[in-house]
Amino acid sequence: MDEMDFLRAFGKRLQQLRKSKELSYRKMSTMCDIDYSDISKIEKGQVNIQLSTILELSKALEVEPKEFFEFNKD
Repeated sequence: MDEMDFLRAFGKRLQQLRKSKELSYRKMSTMCDIDYSDISKIEKGQVNIQLSTILELSKALEVEPKEFFEFNKD
């Protein structure tokens, strides 16, 4: 798995978690310190984020940060 595949897999997992909570980009954005357009870019695998961003996303979704990494690495 290369970096781009990893970013896409992470983004897909983020999208699954966000949709499971029935949150729009804008609603999730109000729950953390991340612009809604950046959440969209993360979900598409277009940006490489920092650990602090993962922490903010996990707070908004009320999940442990490790849950973002529960995807197949094939």
